Amino acid sequence: MVEKKVCINNEIGLHARAASKFLNEAVKYQSNVELIKGNKKYSAKSIISILSISAHKGTELILRCEGEDEVVALENLSELIENGLDY
Repeated sequence: MVEKKVCINNEIGLHARAASKFLNEAVKYQSNVELIKGNKKYSAKSIISILSISAHKGTELILRCEGEDEVVALENLSELIENGLDY
């Protein structure tokens, strides 16, 4: 298992199109991918789960990946968030 603290830095937060873009990347990996906010865990492979985070600009999350491709998944998904989900 690997994890990294990430900060949502795009203006609109992790909503609608940004959440969909993140989900589409997360499902490419066999690893279990979670976003953690406070004490609550959210599946990064469920659009409903991602949207329920209510992650606005400046929200800090823990990105956790566990599985055979966990390192690559963590690297690519954290880079996607850090780059503002391409916004």
